[in-house]
Amino acid sequence: MSRMKEKYNNEVAKALMEKFNYDNVMEIPRLEKIVINIGVGEAKDNSKALEVAIKELGMITGQKPVVTRAKKSVSNFKIREGMPIGAKVTLRGEKMYHFADKLMNISLPRVRDFRGVSANAFDGRGNYALGLKEQLIFPEIEYDKVDKVRGMDIVFVTSAKTDEECRELLRLMGMPFAK
Repeated sequence: MSRMKEKYNNEVAKALMEKFNYDNVMEIPRLEKIVINIGVGEAKDNSKALEVAIKELGMITGQKPVVTRAKKSVSNFKIREGMPIGAKVTLRGEKMYHFADKLMNISLPRVRDFRGVSANAFDGRGNYALGLKEQLIFPEIEYDKVDKVRGMDIVFVTSAKTDEECRELLRLMGMPFAK
C-alpha cells in the first residue's frame, strides 16, 4: 500500500469525519481518479511532437496515454475533425496514490519560485484542477533529452460534494495551497 493511501486511511478520513460530522463512513470524501492531459497543438504539423509527448507522459505516470482527437473542425487553427491533438491518462487505485504522493512531495517543490498552488481552482462540484507550465519538474524526465517544454493539466476528481470538503481533503493529504 502506498504512503498516501495509508495516510488517507489512518489520518485524513478521521480528521474529515470529525470536522464535517458525517453520520456514515461512506460519506467521507475520497480521491476517485486523477486525469493528466497534455495538449500538443503542433501535432497537426509535426507528428513526432505527439509521439514525444506520449512517451514523456507515459514515463511520468507509469501508464500508457490515450491519444485525444479533435471533436470538431476549426478552420482558424487548421484542425480537422479526428486529428490527433493531445494525450491523456486517467489514474485510479494504487497508481493514482503514487502519482499524488510524487506530485505533492517531490515535483511541486521543484517548481521555480514555488509559493503553493492556487486555492481557487475548484469547479463547484468538489474537483480540483491544476495547470503545470513544464514537464521538467518530474524526476523521470531527463533535462538533456527534452526537445520542447510542454505544460499539462492535472484534475483531481473526488467524491466530495462541495469545494470546501475537497479543499480540506487535499490539504490534509499534503497539497501545498498558497496562503
